[in-house]
Amino acid sequence: MSETLIVQEVATRDGFQIEPVFVETAEKIRLIDALAAAGFSRIEVSSFVSPKAVPALSDAAEVFAGLTRRPGTVYVALVPNPRGAERALQAKVDEINLVASVSETHNRANMGMTPAASLEGFARIVETVRGSGVGVNATVATAFGCPFEGDQPVDKVLAQVERYRALGVDGVTLADTTGMANPRQVAHLVERVLPSVGAAGLTLHFHNTRGLGLANVLAAYQAGARRFDAALGGLGGCPFAPGATGNICTEDLVSMAHEMGLATGLDLAALIDLARDLPRLVGHDVPGQVAKAGRPCDLHPAPPLKAA
Repeated sequence: MSETLIVQEVATRDGFQIEPVFVETAEKIRLIDALAAAGFSRIEVSSFVSPKAVPALSDAAEVFAGLTRRPGTVYVALVPNPRGAERALQAKVDEINLVASVSETHNRANMGMTPAASLEGFARIVETVRGSGVGVNATVATAFGCPFEGDQPVDKVLAQVERYRALGVDGVTLADTTGMANPRQVAHLVERVLPSVGAAGLTLHFHNTRGLGLANVLAAYQAGARRFDAALGGLGGCPFAPGATGNICTEDLVSMAHEMGLATGLDLAALIDLARDLPRLVGHDVPGQVAKAGRPCDLHPAPPLKAA
């Protein structure tokens, strides 16, 4: 088993998109550059969606234009339609991410269409970027359960993965969009998907809604997955999932990996510093634990002995 775990940072897209306070463009650029300097090989920067639909990410083009591109870092954007793909190409993104729920009810709530209609649109997006050198990743949202429909059959998830592969995508993400996954379920689905996608093409996206985020990472890793989305400070959530909380926390995940002897290539101390600055940007406390408690190796002086 490889001793490496790859983390893709998604806070500036999946995290900021639902924040009520607009994070200024210059602050986003500063944070993304700092994340790249901390060692990330993949950062989901923003989304080329309608500014009316997601005003928090209305500055996607300006953010991409202002970045100091770090060699070896893949800068990703979520793209909902061919127009978004055209804007992403103009911004010189390295990879686009497409998202459709396997649950029809959730996809209608999130995308305003059926999953089948989403995939028809994806075919046009793939055609738009063909030959550009831009990578394409496609996400199966609600892969581990839907808050409206409940469990999604494994064969249904596998069928959507195969439809993605038929489009010619480079990678596939299995997303626990609403935080319903458990470790046994995760291990089973990863084992079923890996033969067709491969570890290099598979990403897992977990939320910590019910406190199982890191346990699900460990189950997926032990089943052969190697790449995981995470958000600095545990930012994020799903606006169409009642009670959903944020993504698994980047610095918590990296701390766990390092304590287990798994290399991430990331500077944990730098990530903690960045996480501690997040409340200034978003105007509220964030869920991450390691930034509050410190690393396990951050020891404290012993308290003075009490007199006998």
